[in-house]
Amino acid sequence: MNTAAASPLAPDAATRARRQRSWYWYDWANSAFVTTTSTVLFSPYLTSVAKAAACPDQPTDVACHANLSVLGIPVSPGSLAPYTITVSTILSAVLLLLVGAIADRVQRPSRLLGAFAWVGAAAASAMFFVTGTNWQLGVVLLIIANQCLGASLVVYDGLLVRISDESERDRVSSRGWALGYLGGGLLLAANLAVVTLHDKIGLSTGEAVRVSLLSAGLWWAIFTLIPVLGLKDVRHPERPAAASDAGTVRGSLRQLTSTFRQLKHYPDTLVFLLAYLFFNDGIQTVIVSASLYGKEELGFGDSQLIVTILLVQFVAFLGALLFGRLAAVMGAKKAILLSLGLWTLVIAVAFFLPEKQFALWLCLGVGIGIVLGGSQALSRSVYSKLVPLGRESEYFSLYQAMERGTSWFGTLTFGLVHQLTGSYRLSIVALVMFFALGAYLLSRVDVERGMARAGQG
Repeated sequence: MNTAAASPLAPDAATRARRQRSWYWYDWANSAFVTTTSTVLFSPYLTSVAKAAACPDQPTDVACHANLSVLGIPVSPGSLAPYTITVSTILSAVLLLLVGAIADRVQRPSRLLGAFAWVGAAAASAMFFVTGTNWQLGVVLLIIANQCLGASLVVYDGLLVRISDESERDRVSSRGWALGYLGGGLLLAANLAVVTLHDKIGLSTGEAVRVSLLSAGLWWAIFTLIPVLGLKDVRHPERPAAASDAGTVRGSLRQLTSTFRQLKHYPDTLVFLLAYLFFNDGIQTVIVSASLYGKEELGFGDSQLIVTILLVQFVAFLGALLFGRLAAVMGAKKAILLSLGLWTLVIAVAFFLPEKQFALWLCLGVGIGIVLGGSQALSRSVYSKLVPLGRESEYFSLYQAMERGTSWFGTLTFGLVHQLTGSYRLSIVALVMFFALGAYLLSRVDVERGMARAGQG
């Protein structure tokens, strides 16, 4: 059933098209922070600042054996960034559940999107001032930016249901992801040029990194204007039924309690969340471990790994569009299952890849980029069809919390296998079980039945 005519959440085609054009731009906006800051630059930079604080009498490119004191706990400078990300991830898994419940009770969701995005962008921009030995400021800003990013994505993903009908959702989600990969890749390429050529433009390495961090925050803030203004006419038609007469915070807490009680009435939604838990964990582990695998197991240099990151980023743009088209032909669920099969193939190829074969490594990067964009974009669109109408942000908070709160399973497995075997090849192949379990659970999801239970079919 096409819900455009029957649902107040999806108005006429011209209005939907206008809103969709605005909505796409938030993927473009926030991806600059994700790629430039989170993925590439900030963790190494924060580590160098932490080393300068712990070992002030030696260069930051030399191993530092002294510890920092974090709330009275000794912490190695090299572990500060991973520990900060871990704390931020665990914290966001809890906070995002409340954000989702609040978002569905706010009448103008684009304003809430803007509020979260601009606070996060301000924190990201303020990373410019992390210098010298001021690692404490870096830790606080990274946690704030990550919380705001996650909160804004809960609101943003929930809006997908309100700007598109069921037949459009795979295409709309795929185009959003594609634009995000393109925007994030373009700024990352520009910033890596600044960092690489810093001496020719009169900057030190640290100054070049700080300018790049500032650019990512400003990019996030400026381009967020497009969805906030373009979606200002989107309204929640009514408060969720639970605690509809309560205030925003108290009612949101009651609504969150109601959500967990009622989730059992949406079995396909629940099974999809469990499937997503496993296969997304595998995806995220491949992403964060690829550079380590390439450097330690295959012997590639930093410049080669940077080229690989850029290649994956731009190929993922095409991959998201390709899988959007595949979903129109074979259905989104089958397209995701195909992507999981291809992820397994990617891991198998990585296991047998010889050392120092950069051309083959780049071919593998192309494969990762193709399936990366498609699997993530279509997961969002399929899940959007399984959430109850009027509670989109609330259920997308579960989606985001599932991603963030469990994303350490894969990295833990990767690390344990290496510790027990001494082989990164065995570590990478162990991730196949995450894709296999995810694919099995996804195969048990009946999308049409789930849509009917959620009031979308």
